[in-house]
Amino acid sequence: MKIKRGIGAALALAMSILPLAACGSGGDAPQEAHPSSIKIWYYEEPSSGQARGWLKAADIFTRQTGIKVDFEVKSFTQIAQNGSQFLNSDDAPDVMESNRGNGSAGVLSTLQLLTDLKPYVQKYGWDKKVRGQAAAVGKYDKRGVMDGDTWYGVSSYAEMQRVYYNKDLFDKYKIPIPQTFDQFVATLKAFKSHGVTPIAADAQEYGVLWLWWQLAMTKADAKFVDDWQLYKHPVNWRSKPLTFATNTIRDWIDKGYISKNATGMKAEDTTTAFIKGTYPIYQTGTWNQTRFMEQVKTFDWTASIFPGAKMVEGCAGNLLVIPQKSRRKDAAARYIDVVLSKEVQNYIGNKGGVPVAADTDAITNPKSRDLVNEYTKASDASRMSYYPDYPAPNLTDAMPAAFQELVNGTKSPDQVLDTLHKNYDDGVAQLDLDDD
Repeated sequence: MKIKRGIGAALALAMSILPLAACGSGGDAPQEAHPSSIKIWYYEEPSSGQARGWLKAADIFTRQTGIKVDFEVKSFTQIAQNGSQFLNSDDAPDVMESNRGNGSAGVLSTLQLLTDLKPYVQKYGWDKKVRGQAAAVGKYDKRGVMDGDTWYGVSSYAEMQRVYYNKDLFDKYKIPIPQTFDQFVATLKAFKSHGVTPIAADAQEYGVLWLWWQLAMTKADAKFVDDWQLYKHPVNWRSKPLTFATNTIRDWIDKGYISKNATGMKAEDTTTAFIKGTYPIYQTGTWNQTRFMEQVKTFDWTASIFPGAKMVEGCAGNLLVIPQKSRRKDAAARYIDVVLSKEVQNYIGNKGGVPVAADTDAITNPKSRDLVNEYTKASDASRMSYYPDYPAPNLTDAMPAAFQELVNGTKSPDQVLDTLHKNYDDGVAQLDLDDD
C-alpha cells in the first residue's frame, strides 16, 4: 500500500472530530511572557509509576520556575473521542497526554492541532534521551504516519504486556513457571485438571484482544509488524500469525483455559481478581505493576515477557504533547524536560514504571529493575510490536467487539478474521489509503 493524501481529512466520523476546515489555527498562539500556571490533562492511572513521576516533576518544576501546575484527570475515552475538539478550543491545556499511533497522535498532527516540538528537542536534547522505537511513536510524517520526521510528542515512559504469575498457586499445584510456549500450554492444561481456570482475561475491553496479538507475535516478525502498523505491504489475513492466534483463542475458550464469562468482564475486574489471588496467570500491561507491588498482600508473584514471543507487545508510552493553541509553550516544554530528567526518570522506575531515560543502577527495587531490564533488552533489539489497534481510529472499538463474538462462539475464527479484515480496511480507507 501507499498513502495517496494526508490522513486528517477522512477522520471526522471515526474520531468525532470537527470538520477539517474548522481545525487548527494555522500558526502559534500569542505566548504569555510570564505565566503563573500551566494546565496539564492526563488519563493515566493515578497510582502508576508514570503518573506519580509527572506529579513529582510538577513539584520540581514549580520550585525551579515559580509556575504552578494544574492537573486535570480525564478518561481515555474522553481524549480518544473528543481530543480534537478539546485541542481546537480556547480552553486547550498546555500539555496533554495523547495516545500514540497513526489513528491518534498522527491524526491530531495532520489537523495542525499539535505543536512541532523540533526547537525544544534541539534545545533540551530530548532525541538523546528518547531514541529508536521509543522515538518512533512521537514522530509523524506529513501524512500522520508514525516514525516520521517531525516530533509532535514525547514519551516519558514505556509499557509492554507481561505475563504475571501467582507463584503461590503454582507452588500449591506443583506446577513450574513456564519458560517456553509449549510449557505454557502444558501449564494451562495442568491447572485446568485441578479445576482452576488459569487465565484472567476480559473481553468487554482489551484483555482478549491483547492476548490474541501477543499470540500472533509468537509467529510474527518485524516485517509483519511493519505491514500491519506502517502499511508497507497489504496484510495477509490468512497468515500464520493471525490464523494461529485466532484459532488458539477459540481453542483455549473451548478447553476452559479462559472463562466464557470473559465477555462480561472489564479490565478492572480481571486486575482485581488477580490481586485477590483468583487466577494463576494474567497477561496485562506494565502499568499495573505498581498496583501489584503495592496491593498484592497474600501471595508472591513474578512476571516475564510471554514465553516464546518473537515480538513483544508494547512500545514507548503515551505522549506528552503541547497543543498548538497553548499560550505557554515554553513553560510546557520546560515541564516536559523536567519529566525527562534523571531524577524523575529514576523515580518512575522505582515506582514500578518503565522509564525511557533512567539510570538502571539507580533503580533499587528488584522487581522494577527486572522489568526495566526486560523492556530495554527487547526495545534495543527492535522487538516491540506496538498494539494492534494503532493503524486506524475505528479499531479501538471494532477489534474488541469482534473478539467478544469469538468468545461467545457467535463467530468462528475465520469469520472473526473476515470481520477484522473489513474493520481494518474500512479504517485504512478513512485514512485515504488504497492499494495502488
